[in-house]
Amino acid sequence: MGETGRVSSTEAPEDEPLDPERQRLALADAGAAAWREWGPYVAERAWGSVREDYSADGDAWANFPFDHAVSRTYRWNEDGFTAWCDERQRLCVGLALWNGVDPVLKERPFGLSGPEGNHGEDVKEYWWYLDNTPTHSWMRTRYLYPTRPFPYDDLRATNAARTRDDPEYELVDTGVFEGDRYLEVMTDWAKAAPHDMCMRIRLRNAGPDPITVHVLPTVWFRNTWSWVADDGVSDRPEMHATPNGIAGRHGELGDFAVTSRLEGASDQPADLLFCENETNVGRLFGSGVFAGAPATPYPKDGINDHVVRGDRTVNPDRTGTKAAFRHVVDVGPGETREVRVRLTVGSAAGEMHGDLDHEFDAVLTARAAEADAFWAPLLDGLPDETAHVTRQALAGLLSSKVFYAYDVETWLAGDPREPAPPSRRRDGRNTGWRHLCAEDVILMPDAWEYPWFASWDLAFQCVALAHVDPQLAKSQLLLLLGDRFQHPGGQLPAYEWNLSDMNPPIHAWAAIQVYRIDGERDRTFLEHVLHKLLVNVTWWFNRVDAGGNNLFEGGFLGLDNIGPFDRSHPLPDGALLEQSDGTAWTAMHCLDLLTIAVTLGERDPAYDGLAAMFLDRFCSIAGAANDMGLWDDDDGFYYDLLRHPSGETERVAVRSAVGLIPLVAVGHLSEEALAVMPRLRERLDWLRERRPQLVSLAHFEEGNYQGLLAVCDPERLLRVLERMLDPAELLSDHGVRSLSAVHRERPVSVQLGGQSFTVDYEPAESRSAMYGGNSNWRGPVWVPINALLVAALRRYDTFCHGALRSRLPTGSERDVGLGAVADELSRRMVSLFLPGRTGERPSQPGLPWQQDVTFFEYFDGDTGKGLGASHQTGWTALVASLALGWPR
Repeated sequence: MGETGRVSSTEAPEDEPLDPERQRLALADAGAAAWREWGPYVAERAWGSVREDYSADGDAWANFPFDHAVSRTYRWNEDGFTAWCDERQRLCVGLALWNGVDPVLKERPFGLSGPEGNHGEDVKEYWWYLDNTPTHSWMRTRYLYPTRPFPYDDLRATNAARTRDDPEYELVDTGVFEGDRYLEVMTDWAKAAPHDMCMRIRLRNAGPDPITVHVLPTVWFRNTWSWVADDGVSDRPEMHATPNGIAGRHGELGDFAVTSRLEGASDQPADLLFCENETNVGRLFGSGVFAGAPATPYPKDGINDHVVRGDRTVNPDRTGTKAAFRHVVDVGPGETREVRVRLTVGSAAGEMHGDLDHEFDAVLTARAAEADAFWAPLLDGLPDETAHVTRQALAGLLSSKVFYAYDVETWLAGDPREPAPPSRRRDGRNTGWRHLCAEDVILMPDAWEYPWFASWDLAFQCVALAHVDPQLAKSQLLLLLGDRFQHPGGQLPAYEWNLSDMNPPIHAWAAIQVYRIDGERDRTFLEHVLHKLLVNVTWWFNRVDAGGNNLFEGGFLGLDNIGPFDRSHPLPDGALLEQSDGTAWTAMHCLDLLTIAVTLGERDPAYDGLAAMFLDRFCSIAGAANDMGLWDDDDGFYYDLLRHPSGETERVAVRSAVGLIPLVAVGHLSEEALAVMPRLRERLDWLRERRPQLVSLAHFEEGNYQGLLAVCDPERLLRVLERMLDPAELLSDHGVRSLSAVHRERPVSVQLGGQSFTVDYEPAESRSAMYGGNSNWRGPVWVPINALLVAALRRYDTFCHGALRSRLPTGSERDVGLGAVADELSRRMVSLFLPGRTGERPSQPGLPWQQDVTFFEYFDGDTGKGLGASHQTGWTALVASLALGWPR
C-alpha cells in the first residue's frame, strides 16, 4: 500500500543506540529524570467549562463567558496561548500579544460559546501544532495574529444571524486577513534540562505595511490561595522584579527565574509589569460579594488595562502573582523579529541560569535536530506529504495534554471563602460522582473546544499515542480505571458535562492495541486493565440490559444525533430502544476481555475461568443480536429495535454506523489457547452440546473460518459490506460515512407517542439542536469509526485466511480480499489531509494556508471538508495510525 509504512514503537532495535529523545523518554519512564514534568499542559480555554460553573441552572457558558476571562480568576484550571506549566499547574508561562488596536490583549484564543454559534461552540482563530516530542524537549507552534482590529463583534453578530442550515462564519470570512495584514507568530520551546526551558518567539510581518506589536511573555501562578479557609497569606507564592528579569518562589516548586530579551534591541529592556491573579470583583460584580479576598488594586486584568488603556493598574512595587515582560516591537514588511525567553526552576534558578545567547541557540538547534532523529525511524518509508501529516498529527496529540483539575465533592459543596452554591446544584449535574477527584495531566479531545477528557476519545487517543509514547498511553488508560475516576459501581466517567452519560466500552480494545504496538511485553498492564474492567463489564450487564435479553440499550454512546431520537432520554409512551451499537459494543467488550484473559492465561491458569465466562457471554450476546430482531435479512443490515410496552417491536430502518458496529466485534480463539486452558475448552464443549444455537456463531469447525468469533458472521459480513462499500450509500471518497446517502432522498420517520421523529442525510454541520448541535453523525465521516472498521476488516482477513472477498468501487470489477479493502479505506482517510492537484487539502478547502494541516473533528460526507472542532488531534490523530499501516 503506497501510503502506509510500518507500525513502530518508541524503542530502537537492540543493536542500535537510542537517539537523545528516546534516552530522555527512557529516563522519564524509569523515574530517573523529570523530563515530563514541564510541558504544554495549559488549555486554550477554561471559561465556559462545567468546573467553573457555580450557577443554579447549570448554564456553564453564561456563568463564565469569554468576556469574564480577562478579569476573573479560574477556580480549577488556567488557559492561555502557547502556554506551558508544570504537571501540577502551579506556575504557568505563556504569551500575550497586542496589535495596538484591539480592546483586549490576545491572551487566549477567542471563540463563540455553544449558544452563540449556529453550530455550537466554535473557536475563531488559526493556529497549528507543528511539532512536538514526547518529553516536550522540542515543540513548535504557529499562530496568525491579525494586525487589523480583531472582529469580535462581527463574528458574534453574523453567526447569531445565521441558522443551522447556514455554514459557520469564520475569521477568514471577515476579511481581516485581506492584503496579508497579519503577523505569523512562530513559537519554539526547547528544554536545556528538565527544569530549564528556552522559548523563542519569531514574528513575521506578512503584510505590506510596517506594524508595531506589543509582545508580552507572561508568567503567573495558578490561584490556589483564594479558595482556602484561612486568609491564604501563608500559602500565597510571590514573584518580583530583579536586575535580570522576574524571579520568585513557590512553596512546592521552589525558586524560579525568567529572563526575556528582544533581539537586536539590547538597549531597549522590557518593561516589567506586575499584578495579581485575582478577580476584578468591582468590574464584574460591582459591590456584590464574589471572592472572599479583599479587592486588590492590581487584579488579573491589571496588565491588560495598563497596556491597552494606560491605566495605573500594575503594581509600582513590581511584585505580584502574575507578571509580564513588555517588548514594543516594530516589524517592517516581510521582516521577522525575535523575542527570547528562558525559564529556570530549582537550583538552576538560584544560579540565574538564564543565558539568552550562544547556549540558547545551541539548545534550540540541538533539540530540533534530535526531534528529526526521533521521528525518522517511525516515518521511514512514507511519502513526504504522508510523513508530514503523520508527524503533525502525533505532534498535535502530544500538544493536547492538559492539566485537568476537578474535585466533584468540593465543587458541589463550594469553597470556604466563597458564597455557598445554590442548593439546586446538590441534586443536579454530576452529583453521583462525588468520589471523582482529578488533578492530572490528561489527553484532551481538543484543548479549546473540548478541554476535558472523554472516556472513549481517550481510548482512541491512546492507540495513536502508543506509536510514540507507549508508557504514557498505558498510564492514561489506567488513569480512568483508578479509584479517583472509575465509579464504585463500575462505570467509567464519560465527560464533565455529564459524567453519567455512556460512552462505548472500548477501553479493553484500546489496551490490546497499545499492548501490541508496545511489543506485547507488559502483561502487568493487561492484568491491571482486566481486573478493573471486570467491574465495568458487570455494570454493563446489570444496568444497560433492561430486559435481560442480551440486547443492550446504552443510550447516548457517543454518536450524538445519529438516530431519530435523543438516545439519552426516555422515549415517549415507555418504548425501549434496543440498540444495535449498544449490543455490539458490549459483545466487543466481552470479546476483548476474552482476548486479554487468553493472553494472560497462556502463563497463568487463574485466568482460564474468566476466559470461559467471557466466551459464554459473547456467544449469548452475539446470538441475541442476530436472532432477536436487530438483523434484517431482507436488507442485509443491522438496525435498532423499538420495543413497545405492548411487547410489539419494530425496526428503526436507518442505515448508519449503528448497523456497522457489529462488524467490529470480531476475534479469534486458537486451538493452541484451548490446549492450555482446560476450563475454556470445557465450557466450549458444554456450549456445543447444550447451546448449539449459540456456539454456531463461533466457528470451530474445520475450514477457513476455524476459531473465528464474530457477531457478524462471514455470510452476513459480505452483505453488510455491499452497503458499506457502495458510493451511493455509506462509502465516500474519504472514508465511510456515518449515515447512508440514500437517506438524502429517503428520510426515515418514526411515529411514537403521537410525535414524528425523522432522520435524513446531512453530510456537513448538524441541522439538529440535539446535544447542542455542535457535532453531527448524520452523514459526515468520522476517523475513529473508520479506524475501528479498518482494524476489524484486517482481523476478518487474518482469521479467515484471506477467504473473504468483496467488491471495491475503484474501477475494477475484481473482488479483492478484506485486507485490500482495509488498505483502501485507510488510503481514503489519509487522503483527506494530502494536497490534491490544486495544492489544496480536501479537509481545508479555501483556507489560504495549506502548508500545514488542520485536524478537524469530522468531515463532510460529500466533499471531505473539515467540520466541528478544528484542533481535534485527539481521536483524529488516528489518521497517523492508519498512515503507519496499523494494525498489522
